[in-house]
Amino acid sequence: MSDREPQEMAQAAVATGTKKTHRSWDRVLVSAFLAGAYISFGALVAITVSSGLDPETWGTLPTLFMGAAFTLGLVLVLIAGSDLATGNMMLVPLSAMRGKISVGDVVRNLTLVLVGNLIGALVVAYFLAVQTGVIGESGASGSPGLTYERLAAIAEGKALGESPWQTFLRGVGCNWLVCLAVWMSLASKTVSGKILAIFFPIMAFVAMGFDHVVANMFFLPAAVFAGVPDLGWGDVLLNWLFAGVGNLVGAVVFVSTSYWYLFLRDQPDEAATTSAPDAERA
Repeated sequence: MSDREPQEMAQAAVATGTKKTHRSWDRVLVSAFLAGAYISFGALVAITVSSGLDPETWGTLPTLFMGAAFTLGLVLVLIAGSDLATGNMMLVPLSAMRGKISVGDVVRNLTLVLVGNLIGALVVAYFLAVQTGVIGESGASGSPGLTYERLAAIAEGKALGESPWQTFLRGVGCNWLVCLAVWMSLASKTVSGKILAIFFPIMAFVAMGFDHVVANMFFLPAAVFAGVPDLGWGDVLLNWLFAGVGNLVGAVVFVSTSYWYLFLRDQPDEAATTSAPDAERA
């Protein structure tokens, strides 16, 4: 099977976004729970592989290692199949722009998916990251102590070191790249092609320190659960708000609207070119 051209990718994206809103609420919630957990697995391994690397020696390479490892999260989301809010922020509004669903469908889907993502992220953060001891306590020796220090640095930087405006802009940049990864994955009909399409945009947004609201649903609560000082739930909620709004703007303005204008505006419906199984996986 040959890869899709951009026009075909746009049709596949519309079909995928439409299918995501035509499921029962419980299936959407379970699918979103899995995506929140998958992104958290990527975040946890990213912390682990980048911990203990002194910036004075390694410079900015730890962020590159972290970005490469974090790609696991979106690979699991897209290949295994689940609902990630940041990807849906592009796919579902695009379907509404095409007239396949209503604005109410968009709001309901994104709300339910965000709730499911949050539950999945909290479960991994509390039970699999902190309660397992993978992330240790302050002053702990060995790998748990190193992962604690790395997590503390990330969480404090995101929740305490960024202004709301900076968080919003980092959210815009993040989801522009994340949605491009999802978009480009639709070009390929092979697992290897999808993984290659995902890798570079995801690695880039993490390496640049941009804010992904679902990843922050893991990083920040995990830091609170691990006892990172000076970090409260108010700081966490504020970060989620501005990162989430930025993610939505990045998805809708820079990906959905742009590609709707380029490939779907005033074009005939070619939904028949998209196979249902492939659309379901994205």
